[in-house]
Amino acid sequence: MSLKNVRLEVMQHLEKDVQSLIEKYLIPVEKIWQPTDFLPDSTKDSFHEEVREIRELSKELPYDFWVVLVGDMITEEALPSYESWLMDVEGVGQIERNGWSTWLRHWTGEENRHGDVLNKYLYLSGRVNMREIEKTTQYLINDGFDIGTGRDPYKNFVYTSFQELATYISHNRVAKIAKQKGNKQLAKMCKIISGDEMRHHHAYSEFVERIFAIDPNQMMMAFHDMMKRKIAMPAHFLRESGESIGTAFEEFSNTAQRLGVYTSNDYVDILQKLIDRWEIGKMTGLNEEAEKARDYLMKLPPRMYRLSERMKIPENSYQFKWVDPA
Repeated sequence: MSLKNVRLEVMQHLEKDVQSLIEKYLIPVEKIWQPTDFLPDSTKDSFHEEVREIRELSKELPYDFWVVLVGDMITEEALPSYESWLMDVEGVGQIERNGWSTWLRHWTGEENRHGDVLNKYLYLSGRVNMREIEKTTQYLINDGFDIGTGRDPYKNFVYTSFQELATYISHNRVAKIAKQKGNKQLAKMCKIISGDEMRHHHAYSEFVERIFAIDPNQMMMAFHDMMKRKIAMPAHFLRESGESIGTAFEEFSNTAQRLGVYTSNDYVDILQKLIDRWEIGKMTGLNEEAEKARDYLMKLPPRMYRLSERMKIPENSYQFKWVDPA
Protein backbone atom coordinates (compact mmCIF):
# COMPACT_ATOMS: atom_id res chain seq x y z
CA MET A 1 0.00 0.00 0.00
CA SER A 2 1.35 3.50 -0.86
CA LEU A 3 2.21 5.99 1.88
CA LYS A 4 -0.63 8.21 0.68
CA ASN A 5 -3.15 5.38 1.03
CA VAL A 6 -1.83 4.42 4.47
CA ARG A 7 -2.21 8.00 5.67
CA LEU A 8 -5.72 8.15 4.28
CA GLU A 9 -6.60 4.90 6.03
CA VAL A 10 -5.21 6.22 9.34
CA MET A 11 -7.19 9.46 8.98
CA GLN A 12 -10.37 7.49 8.29
CA HIS A 13 -9.67 5.27 11.31
CA LEU A 14 -9.21 8.26 13.63
CA GLU A 15 -12.17 10.18 12.24
CA LYS A 16 -14.61 8.35 14.50
CA ASP A 17 -13.03 10.08 17.51
CA VAL A 18 -12.98 13.62 16.10
CA GLN A 19 -16.37 14.64 17.51
CA SER A 20 -15.21 13.76 21.03
CA LEU A 21 -12.04 15.80 20.43
CA ILE A 22 -14.15 18.77 19.31
CA GLU A 23 -16.04 18.51 22.59
CA LYS A 24 -12.76 18.17 24.53
CA TYR A 25 -10.82 21.04 22.99
CA LEU A 26 -13.28 23.53 21.47
CA ILE A 27 -15.91 25.65 23.20
CA PRO A 28 -19.51 26.03 21.99
CA VAL A 29 -20.39 29.37 20.36
CA GLU A 30 -22.86 30.29 23.10
CA LYS A 31 -20.25 29.82 25.84
CA ILE A 32 -17.05 31.23 24.33
CA TRP A 33 -15.91 34.88 24.48
CA GLN A 34 -16.61 37.22 21.58
CA PRO A 35 -14.61 40.29 20.42
CA THR A 36 -17.19 42.78 21.73
CA ASP A 37 -16.60 41.47 25.27
CA PHE A 38 -13.27 43.34 25.22
CA LEU A 39 -14.22 46.47 23.27
CA PRO A 40 -16.24 49.62 23.97
CA ASP A 41 -19.98 49.12 23.39
CA SER A 42 -20.98 51.52 20.61
CA THR A 43 -24.61 51.47 21.80
CA LYS A 44 -23.74 52.99 25.19
CA ASP A 45 -23.23 56.63 26.14
CA SER A 46 -19.84 55.68 27.64
CA PHE A 47 -18.50 54.60 24.22
CA HIS A 48 -16.57 57.80 23.41
CA GLU A 49 -15.04 57.97 26.88
CA GLU A 50 -13.89 54.35 26.66
CA VAL A 51 -12.34 55.01 23.24
CA ARG A 52 -10.50 58.04 24.67
CA GLU A 53 -9.14 55.80 27.43
CA ILE A 54 -7.85 53.28 24.86
CA ARG A 55 -6.13 56.10 22.95
CA GLU A 56 -4.51 57.51 26.09
CA LEU A 57 -3.25 54.12 27.28
CA SER A 58 -1.95 53.39 23.77
CA LYS A 59 0.45 56.33 24.06
CA GLU A 60 2.34 54.45 26.80
CA LEU A 61 3.25 51.53 24.55
CA PRO A 62 6.46 51.72 22.45
CA TYR A 63 6.86 51.53 18.68
CA ASP A 64 8.21 47.94 18.65
CA PHE A 65 5.20 46.80 20.66
CA TRP A 66 2.79 48.13 18.03
CA VAL A 67 4.77 46.53 15.20
CA VAL A 68 4.50 43.13 16.90
CA LEU A 69 0.81 43.56 17.71
CA VAL A 70 0.07 44.58 14.11
CA GLY A 71 2.10 41.63 12.76
CA ASP A 72 0.25 39.25 15.07
CA MET A 73 -3.09 40.67 13.95
CA ILE A 74 -2.22 40.41 10.25
CA THR A 75 -1.13 36.81 10.78
CA GLU A 76 -4.50 36.06 12.40
CA GLU A 77 -6.39 37.88 9.65
CA ALA A 78 -4.83 35.66 6.97
CA LEU A 79 -6.97 32.81 8.33
CA PRO A 80 -8.66 32.16 4.92
CA SER A 81 -5.29 30.91 3.62
CA TYR A 82 -4.87 28.51 6.54
CA GLU A 83 -8.38 27.09 6.34
CA SER A 84 -8.22 26.57 2.57
CA TRP A 85 -4.82 24.86 2.92
CA LEU A 86 -5.95 22.50 5.67
CA MET A 87 -9.24 21.72 3.95
CA ASP A 88 -7.18 20.21 1.12
CA VAL A 89 -5.28 17.80 3.39
CA GLU A 90 -5.70 14.08 2.65
CA GLY A 91 -8.60 12.66 4.66
CA VAL A 92 -10.36 15.99 5.27
CA GLY A 93 -13.75 15.69 3.59
CA GLN A 94 -14.62 19.21 2.56
CA ILE A 95 -17.39 18.06 0.22
CA GLU A 96 -18.78 15.17 2.24
CA ARG A 97 -18.35 17.11 5.54
CA ASN A 98 -16.68 14.40 7.57
CA GLY A 99 -15.37 14.70 11.13
CA TRP A 100 -12.08 16.30 10.08
CA SER A 101 -13.73 19.05 8.03
CA THR A 102 -16.12 19.67 10.94
CA TRP A 103 -13.11 20.10 13.23
CA LEU A 104 -11.50 22.56 10.82
CA ARG A 105 -14.66 24.65 10.47
CA HIS A 106 -15.11 24.86 14.24
CA TRP A 107 -11.39 25.58 14.75
CA THR A 108 -11.59 28.31 12.10
CA GLY A 109 -14.62 29.81 13.84
CA GLU A 110 -12.65 30.11 17.08
CA GLU A 111 -9.53 31.48 15.37
CA ASN A 112 -11.54 34.06 13.41
CA ARG A 113 -12.35 35.96 16.62
CA HIS A 114 -8.65 36.69 17.22
CA GLY A 115 -8.14 38.84 14.14
CA ASP A 116 -11.53 40.49 14.68
CA VAL A 117 -10.80 41.74 18.20
CA LEU A 118 -7.20 42.80 17.47
CA ASN A 119 -8.24 44.61 14.29
CA LYS A 120 -10.90 46.63 16.07
CA TYR A 121 -8.59 47.46 18.98
CA LEU A 122 -5.85 48.68 16.64
CA TYR A 123 -8.37 50.84 14.79
CA LEU A 124 -9.46 52.48 18.04
CA SER A 125 -5.92 52.92 19.39
CA GLY A 126 -5.02 55.82 17.11
CA ARG A 127 -1.43 54.54 16.87
CA VAL A 128 -1.48 52.73 13.53
CA ASN A 129 -2.11 53.32 9.83
CA MET A 130 -5.05 51.02 9.24
CA ARG A 131 -5.06 51.43 5.45
CA GLU A 132 -1.46 50.21 5.21
CA ILE A 133 -2.28 47.34 7.56
CA GLU A 134 -5.30 46.41 5.46
CA LYS A 135 -3.20 46.42 2.29
CA THR A 136 -0.59 44.18 3.93
CA THR A 137 -3.33 41.78 5.05
CA GLN A 138 -4.79 41.61 1.55
CA TYR A 139 -1.34 41.04 0.05
CA LEU A 140 -0.70 38.22 2.52
CA ILE A 141 -3.96 36.49 1.60
CA ASN A 142 -3.35 37.09 -2.12
CA ASP A 143 0.18 35.66 -1.91
CA GLY A 144 -0.94 32.60 0.08
CA PHE A 145 1.65 30.52 1.85
CA ASP A 146 3.62 27.31 1.48
CA ILE A 147 4.51 25.54 4.71
CA GLY A 148 6.17 22.54 3.07
CA THR A 149 3.59 19.98 4.15
CA GLY A 150 1.80 19.31 0.89
CA ARG A 151 -1.45 17.46 1.50
CA ASP A 152 0.19 15.11 4.04
CA PRO A 153 -1.93 15.04 7.25
CA TYR A 154 1.03 13.85 9.37
CA LYS A 155 3.19 16.82 8.37
CA ASN A 156 0.30 19.26 8.65
CA PHE A 157 -0.47 18.15 12.20
CA VAL A 158 3.21 18.53 13.16
CA TYR A 159 3.05 22.03 11.72
CA THR A 160 -0.14 23.04 13.55
CA SER A 161 1.10 21.51 16.83
CA PHE A 162 4.21 23.67 16.55
CA GLN A 163 2.56 26.82 15.25
CA GLU A 164 -0.25 26.95 17.79
CA LEU A 165 2.32 26.86 20.60
CA ALA A 166 4.33 29.61 18.88
CA THR A 167 1.27 31.86 18.68
CA TYR A 168 0.48 31.12 22.33
CA ILE A 169 3.95 32.34 23.28
CA SER A 170 3.66 35.50 21.19
CA HIS A 171 0.20 36.54 22.40
CA ASN A 172 1.05 35.67 26.02
CA ARG A 173 4.21 37.78 25.98
CA VAL A 174 2.38 40.71 24.37
CA ALA A 175 -0.19 40.42 27.18
CA LYS A 176 2.56 40.63 29.81
CA ILE A 177 4.08 43.75 28.22
CA ALA A 178 0.66 45.43 28.00
CA LYS A 179 0.02 44.64 31.68
CA GLN A 180 3.41 46.05 32.70
CA LYS A 181 2.52 49.28 30.89
CA GLY A 182 -0.80 49.53 32.73
CA ASN A 183 -3.03 48.50 29.82
CA LYS A 184 -5.07 45.86 31.63
CA GLN A 185 -7.80 45.51 29.01
CA LEU A 186 -5.38 44.85 26.15
CA ALA A 187 -3.46 42.46 28.40
CA LYS A 188 -6.65 40.56 29.19
CA MET A 189 -7.55 40.41 25.48
CA CYS A 190 -4.17 39.01 24.40
CA LYS A 191 -4.11 36.62 27.36
CA ILE A 192 -7.44 35.06 26.43
CA ILE A 193 -6.35 34.75 22.79
CA SER A 194 -3.25 32.91 23.98
CA GLY A 195 -5.49 30.56 25.97
CA ASP A 196 -7.33 29.62 22.77
CA GLU A 197 -4.00 28.95 21.04
CA MET A 198 -2.88 26.66 23.86
CA ARG A 199 -6.09 24.62 23.65
CA HIS A 200 -5.61 24.27 19.91
CA HIS A 201 -1.97 23.25 20.43
CA HIS A 202 -3.04 20.47 22.78
CA ALA A 203 -5.64 19.29 20.26
CA TYR A 204 -3.26 19.02 17.31
CA SER A 205 -0.63 17.44 19.55
CA GLU A 206 -3.13 14.76 20.52
CA PHE A 207 -3.87 14.13 16.84
CA VAL A 208 -0.16 13.40 16.38
CA GLU A 209 -0.05 11.19 19.48
CA ARG A 210 -2.88 9.10 18.10
CA ILE A 211 -1.12 8.74 14.74
CA PHE A 212 2.10 7.68 16.50
CA ALA A 213 0.11 4.91 18.20
CA ILE A 214 -1.00 3.52 14.83
CA ASP A 215 1.78 4.38 12.37
CA PRO A 216 4.90 5.25 14.41
CA ASN A 217 7.47 4.82 11.64
CA GLN A 218 5.87 7.18 9.15
CA MET A 219 4.79 9.65 11.82
CA MET A 220 8.42 9.80 12.96
CA MET A 221 9.57 10.42 9.39
CA ALA A 222 7.04 13.22 8.99
CA PHE A 223 8.22 14.89 12.22
CA HIS A 224 11.85 14.50 11.09
CA ASP A 225 11.14 15.93 7.63
CA MET A 226 9.31 18.98 9.01
CA MET A 227 12.07 19.84 11.48
CA LYS A 228 14.84 19.24 8.97
CA ARG A 229 13.33 21.76 6.56
CA LYS A 230 12.38 24.04 9.52
CA ILE A 231 8.93 25.33 10.40
CA ALA A 232 7.96 28.31 8.24
CA MET A 233 5.92 30.92 10.06
CA PRO A 234 2.45 31.44 8.51
CA ALA A 235 3.25 35.09 7.68
CA HIS A 236 6.57 34.31 5.95
CA PHE A 237 5.28 36.03 2.76
CA LEU A 238 4.53 39.24 4.70
CA ARG A 239 5.08 42.47 2.74
CA GLU A 240 4.07 46.10 2.85
CA SER A 241 2.59 48.01 -0.07
CA GLY A 242 5.07 48.56 -2.88
CA GLU A 243 7.41 45.82 -1.62
CA SER A 244 8.15 42.30 -2.85
CA ILE A 245 6.92 39.10 -1.20
CA GLY A 246 8.45 38.35 2.20
CA THR A 247 10.40 41.61 2.60
CA ALA A 248 8.55 42.69 5.76
CA PHE A 249 8.71 39.33 7.52
CA GLU A 250 12.40 39.46 8.46
CA GLU A 251 12.01 42.93 9.97
CA PHE A 252 8.85 41.86 11.82
CA SER A 253 10.72 38.81 13.14
CA ASN A 254 13.66 40.99 14.23
CA THR A 255 11.27 43.28 16.09
CA ALA A 256 9.64 40.34 17.88
CA GLN A 257 13.07 39.04 18.89
CA ARG A 258 14.23 42.46 20.07
CA LEU A 259 11.10 42.83 22.21
CA GLY A 260 11.45 39.25 23.52
CA VAL A 261 7.99 38.28 22.25
CA TYR A 262 9.14 35.38 20.06
CA THR A 263 12.81 34.43 19.78
CA SER A 264 15.02 31.81 18.17
CA ASN A 265 15.30 30.17 21.59
CA ASP A 266 11.51 29.88 21.70
CA TYR A 267 11.63 27.96 18.41
CA VAL A 268 13.99 25.41 19.96
CA ASP A 269 11.98 25.31 23.20
CA ILE A 270 8.88 24.37 21.20
CA LEU A 271 10.76 21.61 19.40
CA GLN A 272 11.94 20.22 22.74
CA LYS A 273 8.40 20.39 24.16
CA LEU A 274 7.07 18.38 21.22
CA ILE A 275 9.86 15.80 21.58
CA ASP A 276 8.98 15.45 25.26
CA ARG A 277 5.21 15.46 24.71
CA TRP A 278 5.36 12.72 22.08
CA GLU A 279 8.01 10.80 24.08
CA ILE A 280 10.23 10.51 21.04
CA GLY A 281 13.19 9.25 23.10
CA LYS A 282 11.19 6.35 24.55
CA MET A 283 9.79 4.94 21.31
CA THR A 284 10.70 1.35 20.52
CA GLY A 285 10.02 -1.05 17.66
CA LEU A 286 10.84 1.46 14.96
CA ASN A 287 12.33 0.43 11.62
CA GLU A 288 15.89 1.47 10.74
CA GLU A 289 14.89 4.60 8.84
CA ALA A 290 12.62 5.82 11.65
CA GLU A 291 15.35 5.06 14.24
CA LYS A 292 17.73 7.34 12.35
CA ALA A 293 15.03 10.01 12.16
CA ARG A 294 14.42 9.70 15.92
CA ASP A 295 18.17 10.04 16.61
CA TYR A 296 18.34 13.15 14.43
CA LEU A 297 15.43 14.73 16.31
CA MET A 298 16.90 13.96 19.73
CA LYS A 299 20.20 15.64 18.82
CA LEU A 300 18.62 18.65 17.13
CA PRO A 301 17.69 20.93 20.09
CA PRO A 302 21.22 21.20 21.59
CA ARG A 303 22.63 22.00 18.15
CA MET A 304 19.96 24.63 17.52
CA TYR A 305 20.48 26.24 20.94
CA ARG A 306 24.16 26.71 20.08
CA LEU A 307 23.23 28.36 16.78
CA SER A 308 20.68 30.56 18.52
CA GLU A 309 23.29 31.87 20.93
CA ARG A 310 25.36 33.18 18.01
CA MET A 311 22.49 35.04 16.33
CA LYS A 312 22.73 38.83 16.20
CA ILE A 313 19.54 40.88 16.15
CA PRO A 314 19.70 44.40 14.65
CA GLU A 315 19.30 47.02 17.37
CA ASN A 316 17.68 49.67 15.20
CA SER A 317 13.95 49.53 14.46
CA TYR A 318 12.89 49.29 10.83
CA GLN A 319 10.29 51.92 9.94
CA PHE A 320 7.11 50.10 9.01
CA LYS A 321 4.33 51.91 7.18
CA TRP A 322 1.88 50.35 9.64
CA VAL A 323 2.88 52.32 12.73
CA ASP A 324 3.31 56.01 13.49
CA PRO A 325 6.89 56.34 14.85
CA ALA A 326 5.88 59.09 17.28
